[in-house]
Amino acid sequence: MISAAVQKRLPMTPRAGPLISTIVPVYNGGRYLADALESVLNQSHRPIEIIVVDDGSIDGSAEVARAYGDRIRYHYQPNCGAGVARNVGVDLAIGACFAFLDADDLWTERKLERQIEALEADGSVDMVFGHVQQFVSPDVPDALRRRLKCPPGEMPGRVPATMLVRRDAFRRVGYFSSRIGEAVEWTLRALDLGMKSIVLPEVVLRRRLHAENTARLSRDAAREYAALLKATLDRRRARNPPSRPARVPADDAGHGIET
Repeated sequence: MISAAVQKRLPMTPRAGPLISTIVPVYNGGRYLADALESVLNQSHRPIEIIVVDDGSIDGSAEVARAYGDRIRYHYQPNCGAGVARNVGVDLAIGACFAFLDADDLWTERKLERQIEALEADGSVDMVFGHVQQFVSPDVPDALRRRLKCPPGEMPGRVPATMLVRRDAFRRVGYFSSRIGEAVEWTLRALDLGMKSIVLPEVVLRRRLHAENTARLSRDAAREYAALLKATLDRRRARNPPSRPARVPADDAGHGIET
């Protein structure tokens, strides 16, 4: 008889189910890409199709991706932004469901398994999200680490990296926008269309904070993000009675650099 301690060390048998296409856009993310891909390959669900869309990287991202051989599909395109890269991945994907992971983040081991269980348990659910836990990357210099605001604990996140969506549901919503704020804009469109979603209570994504992503929301980007939300809310108010306030989905905001 195998003891509990030994069983914990044995490799997990992947759970068989429908093919899930995982789309990983990368732009100069070679430093963290291998960790992200390993978190997909270590999923307890099988089968998985992994598509890396290289959005014009000039670092070592291509070499990292190609080192995985036929375990992933690699596609290169000129730099067009994360939204376009995800759309290209969707066009290449053949799975029954789509999942998305940024090249610097990590999935928890049972992310896909728990989400596909939720979809199979209720055929009316179009997409499943989960909770996010943020962490400061170990390679961040101490001087920057002291200035980072890393929210403690877990928080619900309606972002592409926490989502598993049925193929037909994604097609009904349509592609991601090519503008900044494309993730929130897509989720708002999905809610406008009446797509049914649930948020799992457990962490499915570990979001890495590092020198590049903590400063990427510039003043101009923040203005465009606010304008995008305003336009979306105005569109919803025009369709809905004034007595029904518009709902904005939760995001993983709350990180950055103290000034």
